[in-house]
Amino acid sequence: MLRDRNALFGMIMLFIIISSIVFLPLVYTTSGDKIDFTLSTMPPSWQHPFGTNDLGQDQLARLLQGGRISLTVGVAAMVVAIFLGILIGAIAGFYGGIIDGILMRITDIFLSLPQLPLLLLITYLFRDSMRSIFGAELGIFMLIVLIIGVLNWMSIARLVRANFLKFRELEFVTAAKAIGANPFQIIWFHLLPNTFNIIIVAATLSVGNAILTESTLSFLGLGFPPDVPTWGRMLFEAKDYISSAPYMALFPGLAIFLTVLSINYIGDGLTVNSRQ
Repeated sequence: MLRDRNALFGMIMLFIIISSIVFLPLVYTTSGDKIDFTLSTMPPSWQHPFGTNDLGQDQLARLLQGGRISLTVGVAAMVVAIFLGILIGAIAGFYGGIIDGILMRITDIFLSLPQLPLLLLITYLFRDSMRSIFGAELGIFMLIVLIIGVLNWMSIARLVRANFLKFRELEFVTAAKAIGANPFQIIWFHLLPNTFNIIIVAATLSVGNAILTESTLSFLGLGFPPDVPTWGRMLFEAKDYISSAPYMALFPGLAIFLTVLSINYIGDGLTVNSRQ
């Protein structure tokens, strides 16, 4: 990994981004929620390094706050996708036969679904119900995480299935069966550890995809409430000020670009090293 320049760049850049999101608010204490119309759409300055938005709110503070939300959504959606992918892929690969056929046809159906229209439709239909049950922020968070995770497990399931089909015929699995290991023990202790490298790579790439998907939903106005500043929401708010205040879109767009690029570089580096 350290010899791969792209992967090294990705690790350094992601470390800088995460460190800034976590620790910079301890130093930069300007509120991102305070509204002051006298400071509306101010350009970057010493007082407001990233400028202000149309409500006079500090863009840097909102960027840091939104980064925590966007990265949390990315990681949580990845966990959902990895869990479903491992579960379905492991069952299909270990048992094979009719079970494998049924699960892979379900996987094909999910792969054929148009993701973005389906995301928009489900979010539009269920966001009010989730808000009423869990609250405005938590409800939307859970809905977005579940939708993104449920619609992104298919490639992981195929990778896990392929590895299980290969490894279940090897001698160490035959030896485990000979000493009386049950299917759960074989899957958990013998087959799954041998697929960790593939799972880690898929998980890394899933985070970047989830961040982009959440940003798309927020940009289209179907994400978090207006008072929750995700990076996609900041782009949505900036779309009417592209010509007069381009910095409103520049900084959140750059944050999304660098974060996803860094994660993808790390994923590519992991892919190369796992093959070696």
